[in-house]
Amino acid sequence: MGKFAEQLMQFISRYYIDPVIYDSGYNPVNTITWGLILGICVFGVVRLMKRMDVEIDEHFIYSVIPFVLAGSSLRVLEDAGVFSAPLSYLFITPNIYVVVFIVTLSCLVLSKKLYDIGKINNWHRLFSGFGFFWFLCNLITLLYFEDVRMPAVFLAIVLLGSGLAFLIFYISARAGFSIITDRVNLTILWVHLLDASSTFVGVDFLGYYEKHVVPAYLIDLTGTALVMIPLKLTIFLPVIYILDTQFKEDGSTSLTTFVKMVIIILGLSPACRNTLRMTLGI
Repeated sequence: MGKFAEQLMQFISRYYIDPVIYDSGYNPVNTITWGLILGICVFGVVRLMKRMDVEIDEHFIYSVIPFVLAGSSLRVLEDAGVFSAPLSYLFITPNIYVVVFIVTLSCLVLSKKLYDIGKINNWHRLFSGFGFFWFLCNLITLLYFEDVRMPAVFLAIVLLGSGLAFLIFYISARAGFSIITDRVNLTILWVHLLDASSTFVGVDFLGYYEKHVVPAYLIDLTGTALVMIPLKLTIFLPVIYILDTQFKEDGSTSLTTFVKMVIIILGLSPACRNTLRMTLGI
């Protein structure tokens, strides 16, 4: 039993603890684990939103986005060495997701409570305002400690990702493919194309490397991070189509919308972090 416990601790340390302490990125074991936990959390949060009488709709999605930007910029503060260990461990994946979730939920509860007792007329506006204020504070702190060294990188990523998204929108509109021209679905493609563009610019031109297991394998296989763009389209175009055509029952609407929000978060979070890091030369 003693030997088994020792082997178990070595396993946990190697695949879960060390990647956090040394910020060494992902491996197949923790990637699968975090994916399973995320799937479970999706159902749990949907139930929590129902108990709070929060409708998971387009307005909710866009009111959450400022908190995604705040969380990503918080991660860049850790990248910049603003925080020292062990405090810095809170701001490394997956711990930072817990921190951001707690803050976001607290702001949501406060905003909804003020709305329920008649103190405000629009809780979405106050809720998103909290997120924007947090994001702004992070940006000011970043600019205090770091200089904008490569503004051209910011422009390149935004223009490439946005240009590709607009091209897909234009082709879809001309073809009458309304699923892609839907605002939330277009947002999904846009943020993931921004993420792919940031990876391409960072890996191919600035010497950064990909931490996620599958993208890293494909980049090594093809010799270029440009592969991220067709990879994103190959994954998310079918996902969007399936979500909009196969899950139309009334009971699944909130869950489908929440899944779309999670997909947006998974794209926007690394896109924002990567772009900020490279623009500041971190």
